[in-house]
Amino acid sequence: MGKVVMYGSVSVDGFIADENDQPGPLFEWLSSGDVPLDESGQLNVSQTSYDYTRPYWDQIGVTIAGRHVFDLTDGWDGKPPGGIDHVVVVTHRPMPEGWDPEAPFHFVDGVEAAVAKAQELAGDRLVEVAAGDVGGQALAAGLIDEVRMDVVPVVFGSGKRYFGSVRAQHLLEDPDVVIRSNRVLHLRYQVRR
Repeated sequence: MGKVVMYGSVSVDGFIADENDQPGPLFEWLSSGDVPLDESGQLNVSQTSYDYTRPYWDQIGVTIAGRHVFDLTDGWDGKPPGGIDHVVVVTHRPMPEGWDPEAPFHFVDGVEAAVAKAQELAGDRLVEVAAGDVGGQALAAGLIDEVRMDVVPVVFGSGKRYFGSVRAQHLLEDPDVVIRSNRVLHLRYQVRR
């Protein structure tokens, strides 16, 4: 089975969005370079960010996100983001009315069920868990192997926390990747077992 990685862009003070779910400048690094990150024509990063991010993206088989993110993005119009094969949505509600049941989205109740389903679908590829409440729940449940952060030089002061509502201490190893790039610091930590 592939690794389970918690990932997101984050402010220096630990927020993934403001109080109104707006990411503000957190994604500016994705358009501040001259190297296309994907084929959309909208994501252009520095060569340094490309060399770090593209190989990671290519390893992801499944993304796990919460229902809130799913609703905010309108379910990515039924197409998983970034060329990912499947999205597992953690929710206590049924799939939206009129949703195409053949779309590669899987609605499950709870993070344990989400990680199990995602690992089944991903095989040897990575399972990416979105930062925020769902990611924090997966970390608290001991289901995260690695934490990746793209730290952006902005202070939000308040908003949606990277680790959600995690209240207990969880130790990470020293960062095994620290890469400074244009408007972002890429960090990677292994979760201490």
